[in-house]
Amino acid sequence: MSHSGTLILIMSIAVLAPLLAYGVGRWLPVPLVIFEILLGVLIGPDVLGWAETGPLIDGLSELGLAMLIFLAGYETDFGRVRRDIRRRSLWAWLITLAAGLAVGVLLAGGGFSKGVYVGTALTSTALGTVLPVLRDAGDLRTPFGPVMLTFGAVGEFGPIIAMALLLSGRKPGQSTVLLAAFAALTAAAVFWALRPRPPWFSRLIAKTLHTSGQFAVRLVFLLLALMLGAAQALGLDVLLGAFAAGLITRLVLTGAAPESSGEVLGKVEAVGFGFLVPVFFIVTGIGFDLDALFAGGRELLLVPGFVALFLLVRGAPLWLLAPREFVRRDRAALVLYGSTALPLIVAITTLALDAGAMTTGESAALVGAGMVSVLVFPLLALKCRAAAGERERAAAARPSGAGESW
Repeated sequence: MSHSGTLILIMSIAVLAPLLAYGVGRWLPVPLVIFEILLGVLIGPDVLGWAETGPLIDGLSELGLAMLIFLAGYETDFGRVRRDIRRRSLWAWLITLAAGLAVGVLLAGGGFSKGVYVGTALTSTALGTVLPVLRDAGDLRTPFGPVMLTFGAVGEFGPIIAMALLLSGRKPGQSTVLLAAFAALTAAAVFWALRPRPPWFSRLIAKTLHTSGQFAVRLVFLLLALMLGAAQALGLDVLLGAFAAGLITRLVLTGAAPESSGEVLGKVEAVGFGFLVPVFFIVTGIGFDLDALFAGGRELLLVPGFVALFLLVRGAPLWLLAPREFVRRDRAALVLYGSTALPLIVAITTLALDAGAMTTGESAALVGAGMVSVLVFPLLALKCRAAAGERERAAAARPSGAGESW
């Protein structure tokens, strides 16, 4: 099928997936991303063979991932989260990194290179994948949402920093300098975002909000492009730029035009969740290598082992360092959401294949485990949160619950 035909097929699935989620949701609340990924696998080369990727499709998919991370950055309001929770999230990931590297080297039979790739993959949290599930469940309006976003943000970008330091092929000192340069650029952008805007700025946003001008929306995408370009120019993962752009955009809009920020975000989300994000999830399914996974028994047996390691290496520190107020069900949901991993696993295994540190089958097993985590963990987390979420959403809707800090 041509690239244009593949795009039509992808968008058809993007329309079909919410219908399936709505229909099945009357009996079982299945996250939308499950249908998008599974339908992508179905039309991919290893099943029906209807879809093929190319520069256009791959470019849209990468934009979809960047938009997911951008929106995750926008939703991550560290001001709503207590300092001790931010500290707990950082310690949880550092413990995960130490355990992941140890387990990775052990699994690799002492091979340090492969061990680093496997160990880094075990530390990731698919925050961009979890975000739509949290949003659709209404958990972003509860105390659980900001805590999960904080733990997830560290789990998303801790591995990116580890990749820059350990897997980039550069010397650690050079990677550290580049990360520091990006941090300085981000700090300068945050300083600019916090400065008071002139009165005409908010007036222009309001005046063009419902015209073809769309000043605020264009500004949002300019900030995203600038931060993506800055990360790429420094040789860093563009996801760092996407997340930083989300944080900066939130500061600009809530500071300069708080009355319009919600509507502007809605327009940006329409572009993201209405077009780019489903393309990313469907293309992820299309690109999954089923043949490599089923080629040998060992690779298939590795999948449940990696799934268990996600829960052990990433999940156990989350359980231990979850906020004291969290009951068992909340801790279980935090573990399940935090152990959900896929996008960074794809990126890490791609680097490992290019470096010759991992076989195709091993890569497929690790990606397959990531897909299982995306398909299963959020669904279980929703069940854990079902009863508590209803109470918290009702409390958040009351004036006394507004602005509560966790």
